Amino acid sequence: MRHLISILFLCFLLGNASCGFYSFTGASISPEVETVSIGKFPNVSGGGSAGLSQSFTEALKDKFVSETDLTLVDRNGDIDFQGSITNWNIESKSPTGNQTTARNQLTITVEVSYTNSIEDKKWNKSFSQYASYESKQSLSNVEDQLVEEINDQLVTDIFNEALVNW
Repeated sequence: MRHLISILFLCFLLGNASCGFYSFTGASISPEVETVSIGKFPNVSGGGSAGLSQSFTEALKDKFVSETDLTLVDRNGDIDFQGSITNWNIESKSPTGNQTTARNQLTITVEVSYTNSIEDKKWNKSFSQYASYESKQSLSNVEDQLVEEINDQLVTDIFNEALVNW
């Protein structure tokens, strides 16, 4: 039985190898695609901390370096990402009975331009994610944690849109 399972697993891996590179992250990348370039995503939203642009850009780079075999290059990668942070917004949520709110929600939106020059694929999309926090807390005390959480979600969404072909 163990040998049968091993043989089936090997057939699965070989079958997927013929369709391009497959990783256990779900990424499906053509073997001809070798490099990725990720431009700085400037913050044009008018809100957020001074480090928002840098933290998002680095999170996106880290995702591609850690979960693919692609080489990160400064420009003209086989896969290229460009864009900007277009929205940084705080909204009051969960109203209470005494004209206050129990929670606030931070939303960040990123416009992304994707180009895969090897497979001749392009798209431009907007990605938004949010995280909430108790209104009793000062934003300055929780902003770094919220931004990290939102960046992780945004980067995962972008990665999946670009490379995971479900």
